[in-house]
Amino acid sequence: MQLQFLGAATTVTGSQFLLTTARARILVDCGMFQGSPNESVRNRIPLAYDPKELDAIVLTHAHLDHCGLIPYVVAHGFSGPIYATAGTTELARLVLLDSGKLQEEFARREERWEKRHPEKAAAEDRREQAAFEQAIELAVEGEQGIDTTAALEAAGAREGTGARHAPDPSPDPSAAMMVPDDRLMGADHWPSLKQASVASGEAWVAPNPEVALRYQPAAVDVDLDEPIYDEHDAEVSLKQFRSVRYDEELEVAPGIHATFVDAGHILGSAIIRMRVTDRAGDPERRIVFSGDLGRCDTPIIRDPTVVTDADYVLMESTYGGREHEPQAEAVKILADTVHLVADNDGVLLVPSFAIGRTQEVVWELDRLLEQGKIPALPLYLDSPMASRASDVYRHHMEYYDTETRQLLEGENSPLDYPNQVITNDVKQSQAISRAPRPYMIVASNGMLTGGRVVAHLRELVDDPRAVILFVGYQGTGTLGAHLQAGAKTIRLDGTIRQVRCQVRSISGFSAHADESELLDWIGNFAKGKRPGDPGFPRKVFIVHGDPEAQKALEPKVRALGFDTEIPKWHEIVTLD
Repeated sequence: MQLQFLGAATTVTGSQFLLTTARARILVDCGMFQGSPNESVRNRIPLAYDPKELDAIVLTHAHLDHCGLIPYVVAHGFSGPIYATAGTTELARLVLLDSGKLQEEFARREERWEKRHPEKAAAEDRREQAAFEQAIELAVEGEQGIDTTAALEAAGAREGTGARHAPDPSPDPSAAMMVPDDRLMGADHWPSLKQASVASGEAWVAPNPEVALRYQPAAVDVDLDEPIYDEHDAEVSLKQFRSVRYDEELEVAPGIHATFVDAGHILGSAIIRMRVTDRAGDPERRIVFSGDLGRCDTPIIRDPTVVTDADYVLMESTYGGREHEPQAEAVKILADTVHLVADNDGVLLVPSFAIGRTQEVVWELDRLLEQGKIPALPLYLDSPMASRASDVYRHHMEYYDTETRQLLEGENSPLDYPNQVITNDVKQSQAISRAPRPYMIVASNGMLTGGRVVAHLRELVDDPRAVILFVGYQGTGTLGAHLQAGAKTIRLDGTIRQVRCQVRSISGFSAHADESELLDWIGNFAKGKRPGDPGFPRKVFIVHGDPEAQKALEPKVRALGFDTEIPKWHEIVTLD
């Protein structure tokens, strides 16, 4: 029984875990890498498995970094079921169709740009090729068990530069570099990989993409290569979704039984508990995939489910080393920021992910307005997907917490702000900048890596009366992370811009558990048990986090008595 970490390993996005037994192969999540070009290039490497050989996909939730590669895998031969809750199934439809459409649009724009700027296009192609080859090498090193970072340190290399090191002890010293042809060339649109020459007894170590990611410049340079898939591929893949209920076990593949329980992250999100037997009659192994864990006492949806027994746990670590403000403090900061904008006839821009975060921000603004704590500023919801996602939220009251259900029963919708204006097309979006001030904008995406929010940033970045308010996680290397850290200049569309707007952050609205909440959740597996007792995890794999977050969290998880591991990207482990 083996588990391979094909995403969300020493990074937050790209969630994908391949579970292989003697009788079955399934994926838990099938997500896209998001963020800077150094991370998103990982979507381009060949798959580590033959999609035709997969029995099933089980999906924790509908964010793109957990479901975004499903159309590609289906287009390349996967024909089995995709199991997800009903809420996830409906939201995934929005996410995947939008992703396919955007990829087609980006490709057309890239083609036009390359015709106008052939020299710049050639240079960009070379950079993309280099990043692609580095990603390939990092994946192979993970499969071979090579520690790239340790090798670089042993060679005394500077971060981000190449170095040579003694290879993994094996009969063929070039094995660390070689990828079977059927793996490399399985997708005809991948760039060809230029195999490095390997001297006898040595293997070349590429620049570490994890280091390059952390030093990505403050820029929005959208990678507009050929689409990984298009809108038609997304539509076809949706036919394979199968809706499941919380707390009902089903056999998703021979010998693999899964139960979905509420993760409290977004509508329909799930922690997945599995009972797995390698062969008929073998001992059972229990594996828990946390997915993205939500927080207790957040608006709209229920709290994360307490899970207490497992042999192996895959635990997210997005906010390792960090604590959110108390909810009351977060709400106060939001109210104060609205007043600041109102007093200065300014603009409040909230970069927010369309699913989950937008609904919570609107919920809080609606509560504040009803309580008379903020002025009634117009609110522009400049995200068609967010509007459609809110409709899905309205259809699934069964996922709501008690407070939200009571509000709905009183005919007071917490998903609608009284002065909101929903923009459905680009012209309406562009017209917002001409609206009378003061006003508020909530637009996607939440990390400023693309979407309509970038167009608003162009208008507001050098406006001292504008406030950019971050309400969620900013991935390492993204423009949002640089602004949040206090960058004074950024590059937009190749032009250096001064940052004169105000920048504020609220972590209390995060849909992710903070460090204390993560430790509380994993601590439930140790209550009343000791290492070696039934139900006490043999290993806790720390995933879904940047390296700094994982390094901060791991010793605290270990202090609770757990054996821990931070898996490398593409690493394969055996579950005894």
